[in-house]
Amino acid sequence: MAKKSKAKNDEEFGEDGDEKHSASPIPIEEHDDVTDAATPQPTIEDLPGVGPKGAQKLRESGYEDLMSIAAASTGELMAACEIGEATAEKIIIAARSKLDIGYKTGIEIMEKRKEIGKITTGCTSLNALFGGGIETQQITEAYGSFASSKTQLGYQLAINVQLPKEKGGLNGACLWIDTEATFKPERIKQIAENHGLDPNKVLKNIIVGRAFNSDHQVMLAEKAKEVIKEKGIKLIVVDSLTAHFRADYSGRGELAPRQQKLNRHIHALQKLADMHNLAVYVTNQVMANPAIMFGDPTTAIGGHIVAHATGVRIYLRKGKQGMRIARLIDSPHLPEGEAVFRITENGIEDA
Repeated sequence: MAKKSKAKNDEEFGEDGDEKHSASPIPIEEHDDVTDAATPQPTIEDLPGVGPKGAQKLRESGYEDLMSIAAASTGELMAACEIGEATAEKIIIAARSKLDIGYKTGIEIMEKRKEIGKITTGCTSLNALFGGGIETQQITEAYGSFASSKTQLGYQLAINVQLPKEKGGLNGACLWIDTEATFKPERIKQIAENHGLDPNKVLKNIIVGRAFNSDHQVMLAEKAKEVIKEKGIKLIVVDSLTAHFRADYSGRGELAPRQQKLNRHIHALQKLADMHNLAVYVTNQVMANPAIMFGDPTTAIGGHIVAHATGVRIYLRKGKQGMRIARLIDSPHLPEGEAVFRITENGIEDA
């Protein structure tokens, strides 16, 4: 029955694994990258062999534009649309050809980076540490012990992303994936009111999903693309990234499957950041490394998988007299450094 169902879906996409097409598909040769000058932004219907039924099936599966198809893997498309491998490969190749997402020069990449937005942290020293604020198109990770202000920074960003661009925001909403029941609307209301903002409007623009285990967390990230365009999301907060993975996969024997699943989850978040030009801020738990005899034994959870996958990584810790210290641990374009700030009724402020 599964083979028959897959074959039927292949027919809807105008493919049966060979060269057969349905009556409705657009007759474009395989690997054709010719686009119509009158339609600079091609649609799903413009793909070879994809008729109205095939386009509807793709959209129902969450692939609403060519970029989402081009960024998908063959396996993802096969599973989502229940089609054969040959059909999925041809659709992805055609989408990539239409969008021209191959090699680019350094100048072209520099121009692309002009589209990057930055969200202010509300603190001068923190903004300087981040090169002006939290950037879109990348994942920013903050790790530290409890009460080190990881969630507080998330609150501040969730509010600031709603500000106009001239005030350090992106005129966008926030999607918050809560894994530890740490999202407290009362705190958002307090910060918003102290900044002269309408707390009800601010809270309305923060969409919260409560994840109850690692599978649920992964599902919420996958469903995020359905909310991003509808709500104008410009920031995704995951607080915390590793808590459920740490609880669901315990023991050395579970380490490999945990890391593989965590790796896929982080890459899904990065894909959302790239496709929708939004910022991703994740918090991470820590542990004490007994092998470190001198100095700070605090180590982030997730190992090399998380360290490699996140774009900017900061370590937060408590300082003296209620101060917080943020140390930039890793970034592909920013120098290492530290910033001192404090947490008040107003949120994140200069020390």
